[in-house]
Amino acid sequence: MKLDSKFLKKAVFILLVILCLFPFVEPPVALLAGFILSFTIGHPYLHLNSKATKILLQASVVGLGFGMNLFEAMEAGKEGLIFTVSSIVLTLGFGLLLGKLFHISKKTSVLVSSGTAICGGSAIAAMVPIIDANEEETSVSLGVIFVLNSVALFIFPVIGHLLSMTQEQFGLWSAIAIHDTSSVVGAAHKYGEEALKIATTIKLERALWIIPLSFVTALLYRKGKVSIPYFIFLYVIAMVINTFVPAIQYVSPAIVMVAKRGLTLTLFLIGAGLSKEALKNIGIKPLLQGIILWVFISVMSLVVILNI
Repeated sequence: MKLDSKFLKKAVFILLVILCLFPFVEPPVALLAGFILSFTIGHPYLHLNSKATKILLQASVVGLGFGMNLFEAMEAGKEGLIFTVSSIVLTLGFGLLLGKLFHISKKTSVLVSSGTAICGGSAIAAMVPIIDANEEETSVSLGVIFVLNSVALFIFPVIGHLLSMTQEQFGLWSAIAIHDTSSVVGAAHKYGEEALKIATTIKLERALWIIPLSFVTALLYRKGKVSIPYFIFLYVIAMVINTFVPAIQYVSPAIVMVAKRGLTLTLFLIGAGLSKEALKNIGIKPLLQGIILWVFISVMSLVVILNI
């Protein structure tokens, strides 16, 4: 009896989704699995992928808030405020300049620059409705960011040990130079518990800068209504609950664990939604923009951190 090809495609997809929920599947592996699925048998639910990715990404970020302490986050944010603001402004400016030099479409350039400057996929998700980016521009921008995240997850801990960075130094560096929360958490966790604590608090505080960036972008695009990323406020609420409601401590570790698996599954869906056609239509220039911008912020922040 010959099995239906559509049935096989759906079965493989569902199996990969289930595997991404297990702790032994790391974010880079999930992303790679998504790419392989997309470039071989294809995504059986491609029409639902964009919406599912957005919802899952935002829900996972909120879930991470239940692993944060409000006072620790405020202290970390206060100490890194000037560094955070200056790195965001420099990265955005340099990214947009690269976009012009490479003749990349303005919307793709804004998405890649925003994702690199602040917090990867979350920043891109906030920018998409403001600049009216289409699905191809969104998919490629997310793909560029998460491919570089995957590389960072492996090489950052190695570089940190080679340079004999302290836990505090590495935590700050990874929070500034790695785009997305999932890869920041993964890299810092490999380096040590103190690095993980510092990296997570600074990275998620950094995500709040999506809000002023959204307003500024809306003014530049002369859009009357700003699409505020409300999930960031939900993240703050989750952090407040975790700090002031002792009973939540019984379930917060489980919530954070589920959130981390959700981020891994998000990577898989992003990879699965990135088609050959999208890459052909946009070309390699956004990838070059992302790589140069990422090296810029990584080297710049590393030099500053090692000399303060």
